[in-house]
Amino acid sequence: MSDHQPNQTETDPSEKSGVAGFMARAREKARSAQQRSDTSTSHGTDEGHGGPFAPLEHVAESVAANSMSEGRLFDVADALSDYRLSEVDVTDTTCGYCAVGCRFDVLSKDDEVLGVRPNPEKAPINGISTCVKGKFGYGYANHEDRLTTPLVKEDGEFREASWEEALDRVADGLQETADDHGPDALGLVSSSKTSNEANYLMQKFARQVLGTNNIDNCNRLCHSPTVAGLSQTVGYGAGSVGPEALGNADCYLITGSNTTEAHPVLATDIKQNLKETDAEAFVFDPRKVQIAEYATQYARVEPGFDTVWLNGLTRHIIEEGLHAEEFIERRTVGFDEVKEGVRKFTPEYVEEHTGVPPEKLKRAAESIAEADSCVFIWTLGLTEHSHGTENIISMANLALVTGHVGTERSGLAPFRGQNNVQGGGGDMGPVPGNFPGYQKVTHDEAREKFEEAYGVDDLPDQAGLTITEQFLAADKGNVKAMFVEGENPVYSEPNVDHAEEILAEDLDFLAVQDIFLTETAEHADVVLPATSSVETNGTYTSSTRHVQLVKRAVDPPGEAKPDWVITQELAERFGYDWDYDSPSDVMDEVNDLTPIYGGITHERLEAGEELQWPCWDEDHPGTPHLYLDEFNTADGKAHMFPTDITGPAETDLDTEDYPYSLTTGRVLYQYHTGTMSDREEGIHSYTGELFVEINPETAESLGVDDGETVRIASRKGEIAAMAQVTDRIGPDDVFVPMHYLGGDVANQLTDEEHLDEQANVPEFKVTRVRLERAEDAETTTDTAVSSKSPSEADD
Repeated sequence: MSDHQPNQTETDPSEKSGVAGFMARAREKARSAQQRSDTSTSHGTDEGHGGPFAPLEHVAESVAANSMSEGRLFDVADALSDYRLSEVDVTDTTCGYCAVGCRFDVLSKDDEVLGVRPNPEKAPINGISTCVKGKFGYGYANHEDRLTTPLVKEDGEFREASWEEALDRVADGLQETADDHGPDALGLVSSSKTSNEANYLMQKFARQVLGTNNIDNCNRLCHSPTVAGLSQTVGYGAGSVGPEALGNADCYLITGSNTTEAHPVLATDIKQNLKETDAEAFVFDPRKVQIAEYATQYARVEPGFDTVWLNGLTRHIIEEGLHAEEFIERRTVGFDEVKEGVRKFTPEYVEEHTGVPPEKLKRAAESIAEADSCVFIWTLGLTEHSHGTENIISMANLALVTGHVGTERSGLAPFRGQNNVQGGGGDMGPVPGNFPGYQKVTHDEAREKFEEAYGVDDLPDQAGLTITEQFLAADKGNVKAMFVEGENPVYSEPNVDHAEEILAEDLDFLAVQDIFLTETAEHADVVLPATSSVETNGTYTSSTRHVQLVKRAVDPPGEAKPDWVITQELAERFGYDWDYDSPSDVMDEVNDLTPIYGGITHERLEAGEELQWPCWDEDHPGTPHLYLDEFNTADGKAHMFPTDITGPAETDLDTEDYPYSLTTGRVLYQYHTGTMSDREEGIHSYTGELFVEINPETAESLGVDDGETVRIASRKGEIAAMAQVTDRIGPDDVFVPMHYLGGDVANQLTDEEHLDEQANVPEFKVTRVRLERAEDAETTTDTAVSSKSPSEADD
């Protein structure tokens, strides 16, 4: 829950009841205790209010009790007791899980994380709140599986090596490939888990040192349609609103977002606003996710037809004369084309294709249009489609037609899934077509600027290969070597069995940089040990464009090094003397070359300034709300484009063979593929087995009982999962978490053939499947069920 409060008359916290009362009283206690606390330095002791572990921030303890084993809870309690009177290190930093951007103090001793304590004075987004992972999920940092020394492979087996030998072998492997086949035979994958500074240097390494634009990251597998769609319509591929709007809007449209489980801190702000004010929320989703329980109205939609109901909302608003005529005339172009394009999306047409009843469509449309403010929220349920960019353009059209963009309480809010997918995944340029700051590699002016800065004459002038395209090119023999930093494509790519086959058989050389020996790293020729979030200095950028410091709270294990240091030492082997002494030096170079980050420095952030990009120079205060005066387009106006019904890619499949639509998503107690969260015993014990949600009607027709094992088969593969019979999912659909909890994985079922034409994101959210009771099933695909262990993929 956030420290930002809705606009309302102040109420005595003691008079509030239920959760609202508890949270209000906790907040007052936190504020009072914080005034007595001296936490102005990043390390030191905290005395004066009963020690550093006084219960001022323990709003998540009940969650911990349900998610952590009794033994682990007693261990934590013992640790707190032992150190209550001893000196502990206190480091203010930014969370390394999702991209809400929660900040808190990490409490540590002897290089072990003991716990975290939110510090409202330094937490502009989360205030006193954290989620269960951010508060307790640090067992991975000291786990026995951590990589502590470089590894090189000889005769199919790894052995320990010195940094000198390992880096020499990486440099030789990349150079030999470039010499024999050209630089575009190389593929690089950067990481949204690492800092802005590390990602900036990875793209610089690819372009300046290796001479290729074949660099990409996990943003390709999640929000690349958001970037593509919003760049075309409003200008920036990012959210336009901040925490204040999220906690104070009069209306919310939420789709493709399991907000309470994927972004619980933001969800708490929304739920509190809905409870305490007259705000309304409208949820459209194939699953009745928990946030729908707080909504004014929930509408179940057929997966893959989001343009239909979005266009239906827009049509009804226009037909009823509820559109923002003055705003449209003054600040947009393309309205007439959109008006004509949505004519066919009548309520009856929408119901036929999506299942949304006309009365629900009309109710939502009228409330959104008539509200004083509205925030439009989505995550991967709207983007991970073969037509994801069209979905985002349709959403932007709706927001623009209602005039709910470019105000302090209205706007577009794509919630990001990884801690730095906004900054490291996009802003810093580790993508095939952009330099840092979304400057196009195909634009002569931008390319000439970076050529001058990097001291080279011929930066490549064509966009490179996306991550999925790199794998497909490797399958055809066109990509021969890869360098993967902080991602595990063996599990995150669609059709993972094929991805693993490519890594095992089709590459001449593979280097992996990570904190664990992931399944991808097992196929590497060289493995380089990196640092985790709590061992890192630099910055992360949140979903709300806050650029925030992340600080080293504990030392890394063994010989592990920060990602930016490793990249710099690799560049030296190619003859480049970058000479950065710290991440602050790297950010200074980012300032010089990236206009939207022009005024963001470590010094300003350390001084406590709250900075959201664009921040044009060191006198600029940052931009909490985008588009108040104009849009980031050539003419300053938003551009609307008509969209049409596309539907899922697999509509050609015989529904008798594959009668159900599989969709995927997150659960609260896991994080992506579990590299971090699954190594925390209590969290793992809460959701330790892969499950599939099946509607009661479907379960009855199949003869499947709750808790029984079922087999799920697609054109690409087959997996087994425990049945969870629930009406959260519709009769024609099933749901499997994207997290890989120690067995089969959802991405064995998805395919890499159908990609969004503009963003190249795979269609993770709609896969045609069939189900059978495990004891009745026969293996009918060429892909055997695997026994893979959990590992980290990236959102």
